[in-house]
Amino acid sequence: MIPAPRRPGPGERDPGEALLRQLKALGPGGPGAHELQERVVSHYAPAMKRIAHRYGGRGEPVEDLYQTAMVGLCKAIRGFDPDRGAPFLGYLMPTAIGEVKRHFRDHTWAVRVPRSAQENRIRLHQARQEMTQELGRTPTGDELGHKLGMTREQLDEVRQVSDLYRALSLDAPDNPDADGDDSPSLEEHLGCEDRLLDLVVDREALKPALARLSERERDILMLRYFHDHTQAEIAERLGYSQMHISRLLRTTLERLREEMGVGTAA
Repeated sequence: MIPAPRRPGPGERDPGEALLRQLKALGPGGPGAHELQERVVSHYAPAMKRIAHRYGGRGEPVEDLYQTAMVGLCKAIRGFDPDRGAPFLGYLMPTAIGEVKRHFRDHTWAVRVPRSAQENRIRLHQARQEMTQELGRTPTGDELGHKLGMTREQLDEVRQVSDLYRALSLDAPDNPDADGDDSPSLEEHLGCEDRLLDLVVDREALKPALARLSERERDILMLRYFHDHTQAEIAERLGYSQMHISRLLRTTLERLREEMGVGTAA
C-alpha cells in the first residue's frame, strides 16, 4: 500500500513530488502506477481548488474552473521531468493557471477578439477597481487613459471589446427586476417589419421605365416628387405654363402606370 501524501513540514521536501518521482520511475504501465497517480492528483487537488477560487467571480462557475485546473494538473504530471532538478510546484502552477486563462479566452467571449484586446480588458478592469478605491469615486475616462497609457480612442476601443465578453440572450426579460413572467423579452423590442421591402420589386421594375422617359419628363418628376416643388414653381423654372406642366406630369404618370401594369388614375 502506498502511504497517503502529507504536507511537508519546515525543511522537508514536498511528499507529493517524491510520489511523482516514484511514478515517473515506474512508467505509465508499471505495477501500482494508476494508484500512485491518483495519490499525486489527490495531493495537489487542494492547490487546484485555490486556483479556481482565485479566478472565481468572473462569469464562470468555480466548479468548471476547478475541473479546468485539474486538466492542467494532469498535463503537468505527464510533462514533468524530475531529472531537470526543478521543483514540481514551480512547473505545476503556471501550467494550471495557464489552462484556466485559456478556458476564459476560449469559452467566455461571445465573439473572438485578439489576445491583446482581451489582456487590455483585464488591465482596464483592474485599473478601474484600483482607482475607484484610491479616489473614492469612479475614475473618468481621461484618468483611466493616463494610468493605462492609452489615448481616449484606444480606451473607447477597449470598452467596446469588453461588450463582446458575454452575449445577452434575446429571451432575457427587458426588465430583470419585474415580478412575474409577464415582462417582455428583449427580442420583442428588436426590429420591426420593414414595409419598404414590399416596394423593392416595384422600384426595380420602374427603373427601365424611367430610363425610357425624355430628359424633360424625368426633370419634371424629379422636381415634383423628390424636391417637392409645386407645379407653378416647376413651370417658372422650366419656362412653361402651369397648365402645360400639369398636362406633361399627368401623361408621364399615365405612361409609367401602363408600363408597370397598374392602370391609369381615375
